[in-house]
Amino acid sequence: MEKVRLVCPCHFGLESVLKYEVGKIGGEEIAVSDGRVAFSGDISLIAAANLRLSTAERVYIELGQFAADTFDMLFEGTAALPLERFIGRTDAFPVKGHSINSKLHSIPDCQSIIKKAACRRLGRLYGVERLEESGAVHQICFSIMKDNCSIYLDTSGAGLHKRGYRRNSNAAPIKETLAAGITDLARVRPDSIVCDPMCGSGTLVIESAYKALNIAPGLRRNFAAMKWAQLPQQLWQTERAKAMDEINKTAAFKALGADIDPQAAELTLQNVKNAGVSSKITVKEQDVRKFTPPDGAITICNPPYGERMLELKQARELYKLLGERIRPDSSRHAVIISPDEDFEQFFGKRADKKRKLYNGMIKCTLYMYFK
Repeated sequence: MEKVRLVCPCHFGLESVLKYEVGKIGGEEIAVSDGRVAFSGDISLIAAANLRLSTAERVYIELGQFAADTFDMLFEGTAALPLERFIGRTDAFPVKGHSINSKLHSIPDCQSIIKKAACRRLGRLYGVERLEESGAVHQICFSIMKDNCSIYLDTSGAGLHKRGYRRNSNAAPIKETLAAGITDLARVRPDSIVCDPMCGSGTLVIESAYKALNIAPGLRRNFAAMKWAQLPQQLWQTERAKAMDEINKTAAFKALGADIDPQAAELTLQNVKNAGVSSKITVKEQDVRKFTPPDGAITICNPPYGERMLELKQARELYKLLGERIRPDSSRHAVIISPDEDFEQFFGKRADKKRKLYNGMIKCTLYMYFK
């Protein structure tokens, strides 16, 4: 079966988690860099990666790389790539991308040059002067970094954080892909008990359930490449069936999501139902002051913080309250994400492990308590 090179961006700080996931689905020649993981495999990996990778933001096919510090070099480099391998005679191929620390810094000009180069190559190969672009969308993406250009095709369409279960969210939701990475770092297992006393829209408890039950995060959605004639439908059907068969339906996992806001609790309840894990997750309206994690539980939460929904003073009072209610030890673990560098001081205990993460554009630390 033909080989492809795939690239998946991820949240900074989750590269090691994504690398492990890529290895599990059969990725080869894995290369890790800041905010992304690249790997090789047969074309079935395109479907497997989209369906199964919980911390990847997208799945790109890497078409090629070349030096480009002039528009001529950009044009010729693009025109030399095997675009026809995936882009058919009638397929649409819009172009988007970015340029950082490079001589070619005008994004509209770069888009125009890459589009013209693609049109020339494909037009000559298909024997037409004008490509109609009425078929399936094959999004071309470019990245120019320090005068080196990489050209990709986006197989995902909508970002992979869009699982399909969160139709609505509260004021400051955590992204599903970040939540999945946090649950992995929290050591959620098939028999875990997970609690989130400030669950918001329920993302952390749902992603915990997906991990514990081995539910592929992409099962409830479609992907752009499913419409591509170059990828057999059987490929997607086979990977979906395999993912369904591997769900751990007998896992003893349980979770509790609670929130003082009745609308948040109701929203979580709806999202849990949409995600298909309502038998594993209990949701209730509850003030964190009444929260006590059961023995053996892992408390995972993303508390509101000063630069987002509360003033810093109020946020720190909340951290203090959390420390008093959770009291993490060897039987009750806790994993909390916060941008406050003084979090430990107010929580009342130094973390056993810490990891730098980004929640959107906000630099955060994941504070992990296992002892």
